[in-house]
Amino acid sequence: MPLTKRIIPCIDVDIDDDGQAAVYTGVNFEDLAYTGDPVEMARAYNRAGADEFVFLDITASAEGRETMLDTVRTVADEVFIPLTVGGGIRTRADIKETLRAGADKVSINTGALENPALIEEGARAFGNQCIVISVDARRRFDDEGEHYVEVDGESCWFECTVKGGREGTGVDVIEWASEAEDRGAGELFVNSIDADGTKEGYDIPLVAAVADTVSTPVIASSGCGGPEDIHEVFTDTGADAALAASIFHFDEYSIQETKAYLDERGVPVRL
Repeated sequence: MPLTKRIIPCIDVDIDDDGQAAVYTGVNFEDLAYTGDPVEMARAYNRAGADEFVFLDITASAEGRETMLDTVRTVADEVFIPLTVGGGIRTRADIKETLRAGADKVSINTGALENPALIEEGARAFGNQCIVISVDARRRFDDEGEHYVEVDGESCWFECTVKGGREGTGVDVIEWASEAEDRGAGELFVNSIDADGTKEGYDIPLVAAVADTVSTPVIASSGCGGPEDIHEVFTDTGADAALAASIFHFDEYSIQETKAYLDERGVPVRL
């Protein structure tokens, strides 16, 4: 029997003008607009039948601050499904504190690229299943990459970025995904800066290239406009889970509607 595919809502959390945690939604990691209260949204998704839940502190790394753990604790009290927390995690101590705050897994991007040994340290101390390596990828159409795919008739490679997509690294996503797996990552969380917030579908070439390279579970993220896009990423790539935000945040589709759509088309999901 095939493993069920997971549907995962995600909230991008930042500090608002009053110093409070708030959920924001944007396009291409920019033009962020207030969307709601993180605790209320966590409570709603727990009731809605989500398989897991992702909480991302989207400016912690760029601002050099710690993850907002008080808010994580409150969210964890409302969520009884696996909770992944990311943003500003740079050390083994950060991983420990985030897990102690109620997270089941931590998502690490900038901290792991700056110190790849953090993956091994985290996996040894807390288990591979706790370590999710997040990749914020962008397309580059030049000759500086190592692994190329065809996109709209052009050859491109995917570059890892850091600090919420604000800085390029020159690191090839496919090379990094393979290294992260070798170092002990339990999952790979693949975000596309090019597709983020567009609702035009997942970056299929990106997700497929990563999933074809690793055996570690891959979570596809960015660009979902509806259940048909989730169906496409599950049937056209080896993704194990699909993450979506705005289609659920704004009640365009429910998680149960999405799962029913997939079930009717033969995609194994937990109903």
